Amino acid sequence: MIKAPERRGRGAFGDAAGRALAGARGSPGGHSLRQWAMTAQPPTDILSVDLHYALGTARRSTLHNPFFEVLKTVRDAGSIAEGARRLGWSYRHLWGFLKQQEISHGRALILWDKGKAARLSPFADKLLWAETRIQARLAADIENLATEIGRELTVAFNDTVPIATCVASHDLALPMLRQLCETRQGLLMDLRFSGSLDALAALRTRRVQFAGIHLPCSRPDLAGPGSPMQHAFAPLLRMEHEKLIQMGRRTQGLIVAKGNPARLCSVADLVRGSFVNREVGTGTRALLDALLQADGVPAQKIRGYERIEPTHLAVAAAVAAGDAEAGFGIEAAARRMGVDFVPLVFEDCFLVCDRATLEGPIARSLLEVLSSQAWHDVLTTLPGYDAHQAGKVLTLRRTLPWLAQALKR
Repeated sequence: MIKAPERRGRGAFGDAAGRALAGARGSPGGHSLRQWAMTAQPPTDILSVDLHYALGTARRSTLHNPFFEVLKTVRDAGSIAEGARRLGWSYRHLWGFLKQQEISHGRALILWDKGKAARLSPFADKLLWAETRIQARLAADIENLATEIGRELTVAFNDTVPIATCVASHDLALPMLRQLCETRQGLLMDLRFSGSLDALAALRTRRVQFAGIHLPCSRPDLAGPGSPMQHAFAPLLRMEHEKLIQMGRRTQGLIVAKGNPARLCSVADLVRGSFVNREVGTGTRALLDALLQADGVPAQKIRGYERIEPTHLAVAAAVAAGDAEAGFGIEAAARRMGVDFVPLVFEDCFLVCDRATLEGPIARSLLEVLSSQAWHDVLTTLPGYDAHQAGKVLTLRRTLPWLAQALKR
């Protein structure tokens, strides 16, 4: 339940309008809210943002603004009455809050058509989509910021806490793994998100103990000689010095609009629609390029191939907003954004580490979590994920036969 805001007339983006609103309510002349709105100074269209964070044992690494949660609840509920029920507020309080915000912003948020259920105005819907896109685009940066703050403050509390340092490709399961490590093993997982290739580079220079990557082991043909996958990963993997720890498996494919109106079913179909891509240096971009090469599809024929978004969620949000007809990413991101998904390939998710690291207590704690039923249960909550071989230690030579072939050349 969202806590109801205090009745002080404070707007979502500042308190100047709130103070004026309080004065209008208590003025000797008895001005109505409508009269005050007509005579008040118009609000600026330039918005400032104040950020703060809270300490706690349960991580929720998101930017949070109750105003947008209220708008989303009203939109999903389809009426003020049902929205109030879901929020745990009274109808009168929610109605007053929305009217207060309309005055604060100087624009209508709700369409109050007589005889029809209240619904979001185009402006409110636009605001809500903008906030959704922001959250999706900054997901990895928000997680990284929370990790940085959490590590420094944790060490200040206890400088003997065990720490597993990890850079990994952006993934929706890894924050849950971090939380399990903390709650079940007392292990602080210092997890930073970047591309798979950046993660391997960080491991190679010993800046981290673990690198999180994902590879399509079920499709060895995608990593054949001269393939984008082999070109990207082979120079950064050290067959005789590193091991793989399996975390599970996930599904990658086409993220498409609800109902898939463009009927996009394969990467070959991408030449018929607008597209949004991931950045160079990510494993997802390398996988897409490998699929395009395998199907003989020139990247330059795809409209939007050069347009990039930084996370799977941002790709899915772009499709949900109608800015692109398709993207390439994980199923869990598509489902979270309410769009459809066309599965194309399974990916195995690994933590790569030095052989010596496996002998230490930090790796043993990680392996215990990855082998646990709790981790299996977590993955069942994410569409497209499963716990295939989770917690198993593998060699690069047997798991990635194409790597040995690349090193012989």
